[in-house]
Amino acid sequence: MNVLFLCVANSARSQMAEGLARAVFGDRAIVSSAGSAPSQVNPVAIEVMAEVGIYISSQQSTSVSEIDTRSIDLVITLCDEEVCPVLPGNVQRLHWPIADPASNDSSLTDDELLGRFRTARDQIKARVDILGGLIDVSEGPASEEFHTSLRVNDLAESVKFYAWLLNTWPKEWTHRYAIFIRSNLGLNFVLMVADGKQLHQDTLYHLGIGVNDKGAVIDAYNRARTFGAHIEKPPRTTWKGTPLHELWLKDPDGTLIEIYARLTEAEMSDKPADQNPAYLVAEPEKFLI
Repeated sequence: MNVLFLCVANSARSQMAEGLARAVFGDRAIVSSAGSAPSQVNPVAIEVMAEVGIYISSQQSTSVSEIDTRSIDLVITLCDEEVCPVLPGNVQRLHWPIADPASNDSSLTDDELLGRFRTARDQIKARVDILGGLIDVSEGPASEEFHTSLRVNDLAESVKFYAWLLNTWPKEWTHRYAIFIRSNLGLNFVLMVADGKQLHQDTLYHLGIGVNDKGAVIDAYNRARTFGAHIEKPPRTTWKGTPLHELWLKDPDGTLIEIYARLTEAEMSDKPADQNPAYLVAEPEKFLI
């Protein structure tokens, strides 16, 4: 991927972005920066970047008119109140509005000016870190439905609110939960009473992705292993509660994610008498607690 950062003077924000992106992306992307009225790399930008071990003194300000638009895959503008330069062509575009840390205000102390540049540097770095995880992310499972289960304190009031928000009545409800279905959004949304009772397969707070069939669940497992996702439980078929082929993952904050497929009638006919789960991959013992 070829990434271009743009601002007006190509002296501070886009230069810091270029240096940060080179450090984060490594050889996974080609990174450059330019401006509509290029000047020179701001010495304060050089100083605050050196504080984090990135040295940009050798970088040069470049005019956007010198850029070969045919080579750019992603252009990111960092202007805030200024008029951003325009790069013609059919490229992916992002806009990160970052306040210009440079200032001609003579009343600013050196520490105050450094603080402005550090703030801009850190705001850009947070965005670059996210982009660094996206530029070569592998393809995930092909989802057909998004499921989420949310615990609420007052089921009646929450059902009223979400009926308004989703513009539909729940498909069904009991004294403990209500299920909303919006097929046009691929949404399966469950509200559950937060009554302090033990969570189980019908009341577990989690997110979920519905896929087509058992093979898609196994494929999601293989993709998760390649990606490096935390696998909480490997693919298995369960019959208690809602009969499903399911895979459980955990996101970086510990939120459970269920990737599931509903059983066909033929698969339902194979339900064992003990209704114990049947694992769909070899060697699941390390996941059993």
